[in-house]
Amino acid sequence: MHIVQKRLTKWLVRAISVFLPEARAHQLERWRRGREEFWKYNRCQYIFASYGKSGRTWVRVMISRYYQLVYRLPDNILMGFDNYTHLNREIPRIFFTHDNYLRGYTGNINSKKDFYHKKTILLVRNPIDVAVSQFFQWKYRMRPAKKAMNRYPEHEADIAVYDFVRNEDRGLSHIIDFMNDWARELPHIETLLVVRYEDLRAHPEREMARIVEFLGLQADGDYLRDTVEFASVENLRKKERENYFWRSGSRVQARDVNDPNTFKVRKAKVGGYRDYFDDAQVAELDAMVEARLQPVFGYTRAELAEVG
Repeated sequence: MHIVQKRLTKWLVRAISVFLPEARAHQLERWRRGREEFWKYNRCQYIFASYGKSGRTWVRVMISRYYQLVYRLPDNILMGFDNYTHLNREIPRIFFTHDNYLRGYTGNINSKKDFYHKKTILLVRNPIDVAVSQFFQWKYRMRPAKKAMNRYPEHEADIAVYDFVRNEDRGLSHIIDFMNDWARELPHIETLLVVRYEDLRAHPEREMARIVEFLGLQADGDYLRDTVEFASVENLRKKERENYFWRSGSRVQARDVNDPNTFKVRKAKVGGYRDYFDDAQVAELDAMVEARLQPVFGYTRAELAEVG
């Protein structure tokens, strides 16, 4: 029943939007997406939150793989919201969100009240790496309508990666603001697990053990090793070329198998942003993070010095 209502609402919004000014049409579409997210929010047992291009799909593949091993599920279907729950009632509903449309719908724009009483996993990544990855998502994978709705640069605009990263609407500044909003609210979230992308890359089995235990599962060494191998960059790129996850839509699907920039799994390199800028630009972007990002997630020099 929900699927029918979802599709009907989507059709109605698109039909009505034809007669609306562009800004009002975008507002209505954001409302529709927020309404759908709110439906999931009210029915989930866990929330997995992250800014876009922080590695969520990679972690989703690993979470999916672990549940596949535990409950003997097909390995070419990724976890959605409740598709695994339909296969086995013991599997919880996990609401994966980028925390954008939901807060607009609930009106909790300047707080994380929606997460205070929910079991929440927050995935974070170096914001400069996120911004660069967003550039490739915008340039090679993002639909034109989504670009317009979320105030990204115009479709097919001739813009360099540095200019994109410095864009105030969806560049590094916006990502830092997103992370700072979460940093201020962390103490208010009752049940929270913060996971850093960089730690997952360095110690994938250890970090996945933290995740599966947070989800109420037992951390099994053999399953963890299998999960990490299954979700390796090389294996996921191979599966993208083969359209292995076709039953899960375009989430892990290359737009053009002959162009590595169109792959969902592109480089997955920690600190890879340095490959795209000269020394002065790197220094400028690093200084922005140092000056503006709250020292909570481990990306400022002071925090790195403490670890060292």
